[in-house]
Amino acid sequence: AVVSTQSRSRYFFLFLCTTQIPLFLSFSLFIIRMAHLEELRNKVHLDINKVRNTEDTRTPGTYAKYDDTWSFAKFRKSFRMDVIEKTERTAEFDLIGIDTPFANAFRRILIAEVPTMAVEEVFITNNTSIMQDEVLAHRLGLLPIAVDPRLFEERAKGQAPSERNTLQFRLKIKCKKQRKVSADATDPEELYMNSKVYSRHIEWDPIGSQRQWLPGNG
Repeated sequence: AVVSTQSRSRYFFLFLCTTQIPLFLSFSLFIIRMAHLEELRNKVHLDINKVRNTEDTRTPGTYAKYDDTWSFAKFRKSFRMDVIEKTERTAEFDLIGIDTPFANAFRRILIAEVPTMAVEEVFITNNTSIMQDEVLAHRLGLLPIAVDPRLFEERAKGQAPSERNTLQFRLKIKCKKQRKVSADATDPEELYMNSKVYSRHIEWDPIGSQRQWLPGNG
């Protein structure tokens, strides 16, 4: 077949036009992806039900256009901590220029290193409730104890409990049926006395002279 010069020109022009479409789409997608990536790396979205863009996107080698090689000098330049409020018992501060995993690691270090006292051993004499002994002991271990741990000595393994390394509490409560209750009552609070057990039902049982030297005297 013989193709004239005019038809060749039209064919070549048509070829250019058709090849520019995928090139233009690729360029547009590249711009959209770059904008989305910038938003993902630099902005945290606080939605009604969740917080978005909290994942770490600065792992070295993840994105070709970014140099995410970690260096202490770069971290020191971009990191900042603003103290919002500080009292004797609480501290509120903002960590700026740090990824969520590092901030979470910092939070866990604070939880692990700040001295606290908690229920470690539970001796159950009689438990007739629907809650198993293990679950009850676990719930007691989650209760916060308002006492300064610096007043006590750390109890070594195998060491006997004493007034300087141990606090002792007692829980004695009984659920009883109310005498005067309407026939159509279904609320446990109306049917029973002490249907729920609260932390206020736990009584401090001082060891030795703790009542004299502990602040607040229980």
